[in-house]
Amino acid sequence: MSPRVFVVTGGNKGIGKSIVKLLLQDKAEKIVYLTSRNEELGQKAVKDLEDSYGLKANCFPLDITKLTTINKLKEYLVEKYGGLDVLVNNAGMAYKGSSTAPFSEQAEVTNECNFYGTLTVCKELFPILKQNAKVVHVSSMTSEFAYKGLSSELKAKLNDPMLTMQGLKDFIKDFVQAAKDDEVEKRGYPKSSYAMSKLGVSMMTIIQQAILEKDSRNIVVNSCCPGLIDTDMTGGAYSNAKPVDEGADTPTYLALLPDDVKEPRGKFCKLRTVHPYPPSE
Repeated sequence: MSPRVFVVTGGNKGIGKSIVKLLLQDKAEKIVYLTSRNEELGQKAVKDLEDSYGLKANCFPLDITKLTTINKLKEYLVEKYGGLDVLVNNAGMAYKGSSTAPFSEQAEVTNECNFYGTLTVCKELFPILKQNAKVVHVSSMTSEFAYKGLSSELKAKLNDPMLTMQGLKDFIKDFVQAAKDDEVEKRGYPKSSYAMSKLGVSMMTIIQQAILEKDSRNIVVNSCCPGLIDTDMTGGAYSNAKPVDEGADTPTYLALLPDDVKEPRGKFCKLRTVHPYPPSE
């Protein structure tokens, strides 16, 4: 039986790199690719994993906001392995609190990467997922805060059992437009571009799993909150931030779920435990 093939986006540092490390430290034989927008940084991460831990990772250049790079990865995986077994969508970005960029810019750029970029990766790579594939979206606890900060009317839209992916895309699009119109709070949204992008990722998970339940390949999609972790993104701003390996634990656990798993499927997880999403008040 051929080793399973894993792809971890945004894997050259932080939680992504730790996910790659924990996957490779798992006993089962596997092939793991970390992707990076900057190929040089990706290769540096591969070398560090080998020099520090004796682990053999692979690197592939990928910018989740650029369709051409996604398609190159797709073509490579199909040609070399006939598809993909596990996809961990970790790549993302956040503006620093000290950023002077207008909120309208932050809302558009952050969601273009974290929400729409992740969605595009899924659109292109889901068709090449193999039987019993696993998909993990690295979301955030801020997605819970974002939901709780919505108006009652907006919460009702997300709680609609008939919500489609197009409806979710329109929801995020409306938030970005509200930011451009300087009417975010007036229209019932919280003023956090990162939190709203991760709300989109958490909701995306639910919709994708519902669609995939009709797929014969038995694909499982989950999202997770890694916790408050000491990374470049948090920038050392929190004295209670935990080490990156702790943040990588739940995504790794979800990536290694057994083929016959009944739950979690389409769920939001923290510390390997399912939490309701959208969250209760």
